[in-house]
Amino acid sequence: MPVTGAAGQIAYSLLYSIAKGDVFGKDQPIILVLLDIPPMLPVLDGVVMELQDCALPLLREVIPTDKVEVGFKDLDAAILVGSMPRKEGMERKDLLKANVAIFKTQGAALEKYAKKTVRVLVVGNPANTNCLIASKSAPSIPKENFSCLTRLDHNRARSQVAMRCGVPADAVKNVIIWGNHSSTQYPDVHHAMVNVHGKEVEAYGAVKDDSWLKGDFISTVQLRGAAVIKARKLSSAMSAAKAICDHMRDWWFGTLDGEFMSMGVYAGGNSYGIPEDLIYSFPVHIKNKSWNIHDGLPVNDFSRAKMDATAAELVEERDTALSFLSQ
Repeated sequence: MPVTGAAGQIAYSLLYSIAKGDVFGKDQPIILVLLDIPPMLPVLDGVVMELQDCALPLLREVIPTDKVEVGFKDLDAAILVGSMPRKEGMERKDLLKANVAIFKTQGAALEKYAKKTVRVLVVGNPANTNCLIASKSAPSIPKENFSCLTRLDHNRARSQVAMRCGVPADAVKNVIIWGNHSSTQYPDVHHAMVNVHGKEVEAYGAVKDDSWLKGDFISTVQLRGAAVIKARKLSSAMSAAKAICDHMRDWWFGTLDGEFMSMGVYAGGNSYGIPEDLIYSFPVHIKNKSWNIHDGLPVNDFSRAKMDATAAELVEERDTALSFLSQ
């Protein structure tokens, strides 16, 4: 499987976990293909040396390359981490234009070289729209095989609730991230449950602070990436790599009964009134490597407004990106 942007800091945190079996299982041999741009090849050589030096029994081969025909050949899974980061003074439309070019190329390469059953996770931002562009550039690969990462936001929301309740993170389930992986995302705990002293309690009842859940909780999750950058002077890498592993492992092995996870997926046929031709984060459950949107959750007026606001941003992003795609 390939990882793009393989010389970057997220990949540096990610590759070890994949290679030691945290994602695809402890009995699944791994061939890692590390794809990056030509100037990064010397750095990739160092990453290859470190992976070799880990002496991991599942890691059969590591292939560094700058060629998509090598990087995307006969893939089972692809994690597209690399993208054009926003630079100072850059307009959002300029960022979209640069990334349309990248993900059009990568989508076309998936179309030409990968298995039609490949599962593709887009991490590079703006992840939802980059994912949509990659999918549209690979028309013979099912739309359901493309997803973008909102599991980091999901994990952030889960952890915030757990800390507030004084319980471990795995005592909180069924938080939801709706919409875009951006500051308009909507972290929703109206359907979440918290295990408190062995008893499952609704999150609002467990937290006992509605104003926090409707205010600071939401903004903390929405702006957490910026807070990490301000503190570290670098973007989230360890937590992003962990979220990528969580996302791919659940896609491979399925979600637990009675639980759903957040995943940016194709919105076609959704029951929540979200425009169809988008990659939008929904609650999903997964079985046999196929996801389904968890239908039928009641949506109150507070949630509806936030779900629609993040959808509107995605529609605007999509329309701008598609205008570049057709050029």
